[in-house]
Amino acid sequence: MNHLIAPSILAADFANLQRDLELINSSDADWVHVDIMDGMFVPNISFGFPVVSATKKHATKPLDVHLMIVDPDRYLKAFKDAGADGMTVHYEACPHLHRTIQAIKELGCRAGVALNPHTPVTLLQDIIADLDLVLIMSVNPGFGGQKFIDNTYKKLHDLKELSCDKNPNLFIEVDGGVDQHNIQKLVDAGANVLVAGSSVFSSASPSAAISHLKYPEKLLQL
Repeated sequence: MNHLIAPSILAADFANLQRDLELINSSDADWVHVDIMDGMFVPNISFGFPVVSATKKHATKPLDVHLMIVDPDRYLKAFKDAGADGMTVHYEACPHLHRTIQAIKELGCRAGVALNPHTPVTLLQDIIADLDLVLIMSVNPGFGGQKFIDNTYKKLHDLKELSCDKNPNLFIEVDGGVDQHNIQKLVDAGANVLVAGSSVFSSASPSAAISHLKYPEKLLQL
């Protein structure tokens, strides 16, 4: 599987969100990553349903909605109705994870589980066959622009091994501190979906930054 790039609109210019979405539409990106934060599960508040609906209106690529919220089951249908193509919930926020994953699938969405930096991959052994995606957080969730946690490479390797027998088509996503300097190492460790925020939207040319993440071998040739 060639790796996918999912620019995070958390790092976009909120006053020019339509412009930045149109940039993503015309770029080499594959998904649009939408971070939902409730100020309880993580110490920050981001988007609600109206922003997701507005994003869906202007995006031509699937919305990869990352729910960093407590009790996400209450809002799954509302996020689906707002335009989510995939929904990822946190292992740490879901006491009945299997039920939550099944509910996401019944809505017709790609179902994913995110793991915080301290949460071991082994906890997914009994559910990994039911998942479409696992998101490895390479920073502590809640804020953009954080320093990448090096233990992420080991977690990606462990997840790749765990998925080989039970779910070889699993999307293995990584979020936090992804840039041109670590993209190849992340892919080599097993990641096949890369979320990038600051490294895209803080770049002088966000479109070129996306292309460099999508095709790092071309960057090496420059």
